Amino acid sequence: MSPDPQPTPAAADAQAFKDAMALLAAPVSVVTGLDTAGRRWGFTASSVSSVSLDPPLVMVGIALTSSCHAAMAQAGEFVVNLLGEHHRSLAQRFATSGVDRFAQGGFGAWEGQAALPYLPDAKVLLRCRTVDVIRAGDHDLLLGTPQQIRIRDEAAPPLLWYQRQFHTPVPATATA
Repeated sequence: MSPDPQPTPAAADAQAFKDAMALLAAPVSVVTGLDTAGRRWGFTASSVSSVSLDPPLVMVGIALTSSCHAAMAQAGEFVVNLLGEHHRSLAQRFATSGVDRFAQGGFGAWEGQAALPYLPDAKVLLRCRTVDVIRAGDHDLLLGTPQQIRIRDEAAPPLLWYQRQFHTPVPATATA
């Protein structure tokens, strides 16, 4: 005879959770890819994280309600474009629904099996092969193995998402 099942604890209040997560600073990226017809797709993401070093894995969270969801979840590859402070308007554009996010240009085509769109002046570029898509609540987690990495050696600060706004960190100054 099995013991009585324990009641499932109630989840935290959704608004309290959102407020708490707004205090978690995160780097801002634009994640880009191609659908099966070769059309470009992209969205602004603050939920990008390293998952594993062996093998190297990166995770990107995408909302099930995103206009890019179907294309990105089925894409065999994607690019994580880590943004700098000069990309603030681009980050806003790629977070906006119902607009042509690529209309203002600035993207190259990373040659390979597919000419994936990427930002040549991004701080870091990760061209990833999708290895899994995992459902997690109202998001899917795209797991990718970086196939190519490009790092720009520049002093410009990164773009961060904090308290529901874009920010750039203030460089530390030497003290006397």
